[in-house]
Amino acid sequence: MMTLAAIAVAATMNAQGYIGGSLGFASQSYDGNSTTVWSIMPEVGYNLNEDWALGVAVGYGESGKGDDKIKTFKVSPYVRFTPVKLDKVNIFIDGGFGYTNVKQGDASVNQWQFGLKPGVAINLNDKLSFVSHFGFLGYEYDKAKGADKGVNTFGFNLGSEVSFGMYYNF
Repeated sequence: MMTLAAIAVAATMNAQGYIGGSLGFASQSYDGNSTTVWSIMPEVGYNLNEDWALGVAVGYGESGKGDDKIKTFKVSPYVRFTPVKLDKVNIFIDGGFGYTNVKQGDASVNQWQFGLKPGVAINLNDKLSFVSHFGFLGYEYDKAKGADKGVNTFGFNLGSEVSFGMYYNF
């Protein structure tokens, strides 16, 4: 028991964390009608060593107005592997799963996702990093509330789910 406790303390002492995420805001106008779209996706992670990290992103967003308002909630825990480390640039792959709920009025859709998301981190200095995720390789299951069956999707797309954010490393 003492050996396991010593290993856990040693691993914790060498680990560093990060906190950050992404924000999104847009105003859309069509034929005299305008709509505001916004989202917030905070993220926190823990570096186990130079190559591996654990993290989770939790987000919320809204678009539209009135009865047409769409609300989105998302949670995505992941394991991050960083195989490429250059001077100021790290290329990583997040492997994990995610849950998303999209509601519009009484209608809602639940989405489950499992797969890999590549990304790149540009280390601006020791404490601040610009991070981008792009693409997805994996499985997704969507089911609308009240539907008998859902939609199963397996795919690879480097252009989907592009996001940009900042991390503070501590």
